[in-house]
Amino acid sequence: MLLILFLGGAILYGAPKLRLSSAAIGPVDIAVGQDGATQVVEASNAGDGALALTVSSPDEWLTPTVGAAVPCTGGGGACRPVHIGLVTASLARGVHTGVVQVADPNALDAPQSITVTVQIGGGVPDAVDLYVPPQGADVLPFRTTNKIIASTTTESGGNWLSLALDGGGSFRFVLPYRVAGRDAGGLAAGAYQGRVRVTGSAFAPDVKDVPVTLHVTGGPIGALSRERLAFKAASGTLPAIGYVALANRGLGELSITQITASTVDGAPWLKAEAAAGVVKVSADPTDLAPGLYQGTVTIESNAANSPHTVPVRFDATPQGPPIAAFRGVVNNATFSPGDPVPQGGIAAVFGEQLSQQSPALGSELPLVRELGGAKVLVNGIEAPLFFSSEGQINFQMPYEIPPGEARVQIVRDSQPGNTITVRVVAKSPRILTFLGNYAIALHPDKALAVPETPGVFSRPASPGDVLELYTIGFGPTAPAVPTGEAAPLEPLSHVVPTPTLFLGSGLLPVAVTPAFAGLSPTFVGLYQVNFTIPANAPRGDHVPILIQGKDYITNQAEIAIQ
Repeated sequence: MLLILFLGGAILYGAPKLRLSSAAIGPVDIAVGQDGATQVVEASNAGDGALALTVSSPDEWLTPTVGAAVPCTGGGGACRPVHIGLVTASLARGVHTGVVQVADPNALDAPQSITVTVQIGGGVPDAVDLYVPPQGADVLPFRTTNKIIASTTTESGGNWLSLALDGGGSFRFVLPYRVAGRDAGGLAAGAYQGRVRVTGSAFAPDVKDVPVTLHVTGGPIGALSRERLAFKAASGTLPAIGYVALANRGLGELSITQITASTVDGAPWLKAEAAAGVVKVSADPTDLAPGLYQGTVTIESNAANSPHTVPVRFDATPQGPPIAAFRGVVNNATFSPGDPVPQGGIAAVFGEQLSQQSPALGSELPLVRELGGAKVLVNGIEAPLFFSSEGQINFQMPYEIPPGEARVQIVRDSQPGNTITVRVVAKSPRILTFLGNYAIALHPDKALAVPETPGVFSRPASPGDVLELYTIGFGPTAPAVPTGEAAPLEPLSHVVPTPTLFLGSGLLPVAVTPAFAGLSPTFVGLYQVNFTIPANAPRGDHVPILIQGKDYITNQAEIAIQ
C-alpha cells in the first residue's frame, strides 16, 4: 500500500473504502419479554485492497458479528454481512435506540455507525393524553411497522377525536400515524374521554383498546423542543452539553418551577439548569469509566401537562485519537451530508474527540492552522481554522485542493485520526440565510432587507436601494487571495465572469447585473454581491432571489421589497 506521510499522519492511496448498505435499522416491533430477529447490514469495499472489519456496540442488547463474504444483495461484487442480534427480552416496554460501530483502521470512511431502534410492545401507545387550549388542537404521533385497522369513539365532549395515517404512498416500511384531539369550540375547561380501538394488525401486541383523554385548559401547555438527549464524550475530558427548550403552546405565561437531574447509577455526572430561557443539560465524563450511562431530566412548571421528562443517554468512550464522522465534512452554507465543498469554501467537520480543549475561535489573520490543539489536513495540506471544539471544527477548504475526491484527517495533539473523503468542486455558491429563508442582504446602514421584525435591525428594500448580499462558495477569484488570508480592500477580488442576479419567480424573473461580486474585504472565504433594486422589481415580503453563472445556480432565498 502506498503511503504519503505528513506531520505524523498519512494519506492512504490504494486503501479500502468502507460502504454500508444502511446506516439505520428500525423501528423493529418486538413483543415484551422476547428477543428480536437478527438484522443484517451489508458492508462493501468501494476502494482497493480488502476490508478487515471489526464490530462493537456499547449496548448490551445488541450483539454484532461479521460474516463471511457473500455476493451483495444488489449485485456488483462481494459484501461482508454484519449480523446484529437483538437480545431484547429484558428491555422494558417502549422505544430503545442503540448503536453498532463498524471499524477498519486501514480503510477510508471508517469507522461508521449503524443506529438500531426497537419498539418493545409495538408502536401503538397504551394510553394517550392530549392537551389543548380553547378551540385548539393537539397531536400524538406514533409509528408502526404494519398497517393497522382502527376506529375512534368519544364518551364525552362530542366528536373531538381522530386517527390518521400521515403522508401518502402505498410502499413503505414504517407507517406514521397520529392521534389528534381538537376543540371545535364550546368545550368547557376539563377532561374528556375517548378511545382508539385497534382491531387489526399483523403485530398482535398492537391490537388493543387505547384510552384517550382530552384536557381543555385556559392555562399554559408545555411543549419540549427535544424528546430525548444523547451525548458521547471521552472519559476524563470536557463535559458534553445540550439544550432543551420548554415552549408554551397554551394560554397565559409559562414558568419553570424546578429542574431535576437524576441518574440510574446514582453518580452525579448529569446536571441541568435554566439558562437564557432554556434548560442547559451537561454530562460530565471526568470521573466516569468508559461505558453507557442513563439518566433523566425532569422539568416541572405551571403547565397543565407538567412535569416533562427527558431521557438522557451518555456514552462515555475511552480516550483515543480524533474520529471524523463518515460524511462528516459539510458545506457550511447547507450542513447537508454529501454536498460538495468548493475550493476556498467554508466547511465544517464533525466527529468525536477532535479537540480536548475548550471551544476556541480563530481570531488571528491570516487564520491559524492549529486551534485547540487540532489540525485539519486535506490531502496533507493544513487547512486554516475558524473554530474548534470537541465535536466540530470549521475550516477553509484550501484553494490548492483540486476538484475531485479529497481526503480529510484530524490531527489532535500530534495524534492522527481516521481519514474520510469529501467531494471538492471549483465552485458551489450558496446564499447565506437568516430568519428562516431570508437572505442576508444588508442596506448600507447594515439593516436586513426583510420585513420589520421586533429585535432585528431591519426594513424592506425599495427600488433604487443598494444592497450587499452575502454568500460563500464562489471559488477562486481574480486576483487570487491566498488560502487563509483576508480579502484586501484594494484591489478587490472579483468573481469571474460576473454572475447575474434574479429577483422574482416564474418564467420572467427580473435580471440584475451586480456592481460587484467577489470576496468581501477583510474576511476569509466570505463573498458579497452588491446590486441595486431596479424599478421593475417585484414587490412583497417574500421576493425570491438567486444568482446564476455560467455553470452554477445558487439556492433560492428571499428578500422583502416594498
